[in-house]
Amino acid sequence: MAKEQLRFTGSGGQGVILGTIIIAEAAYLDGKNVVQSQSYGPEARGGMCKAETIIDDEKITYTKVTDPTLLLSLTQVSFNKYVKDIDRDTIIVVDDSINVPARVRERHEVLSLPIIHSAKEVIKNPMAANIISVGAVNEALKLASVKSLQEAVMNHVPKGTEELNTRAMRLGAKLVKLARGEREEEHQVQKKEA
Repeated sequence: MAKEQLRFTGSGGQGVILGTIIIAEAAYLDGKNVVQSQSYGPEARGGMCKAETIIDDEKITYTKVTDPTLLLSLTQVSFNKYVKDIDRDTIIVVDDSINVPARVRERHEVLSLPIIHSAKEVIKNPMAANIISVGAVNEALKLASVKSLQEAVMNHVPKGTEELNTRAMRLGAKLVKLARGEREEEHQVQKKEA
C-alpha cells in the first residue's frame, strides 16, 4: 500500500476528528503504521475543524499531511479553504450540498455524496454523518478491511448504537460504489457517442 494522507474537514460537532481516529485505528488493526492529528478554529463547536491521518506500511517519519491523497469536506467553508492546497491526484469526497466548481471536477475524482441527507433521512440520526463518511472514505481508498473498520467503529460509538452505526458505515461504502458506478456508465456512453 502506498502512503495515504487523509484530510477531513468540516465544522466542530460534525464528528470529523472522530472519523479520522476511527480510520487510523482500523488501519492499525490491519497492521499499518498510523498518525492522527487535529486542529479547531477559534470556536470549537460550529467553527471550522480539520483532522488528518497518515497511513503507511513503512515507518512514518513526518507526522504532518503535506500532500493529501484524499480530502473530505462536509461544509462549503471548509471545502473552499482546503481545496486550494491539494494536488491533481487528490480524491475529493464532499457532501452533495457543497458546490464544487467545474475546474475542480475536471482535475480531480470528485465523489459528491448525500452524506448529511442520508444521516438524517436514511439512518435517522444526523450524528451518523461522520460514520457514513468513514465508510465512504474507506471504500474510496481501500484503507482497512471491513472487519477492522467495523471493530474500530464499535470501539468509539455509544453503547446501544452499534446497529445504527454499522448501517451508517455500510451506507457510506454503498454511496461510493453507486457514485463510481454512475461515472463508469457515463464514461461508457461518451465512448459510444465519440
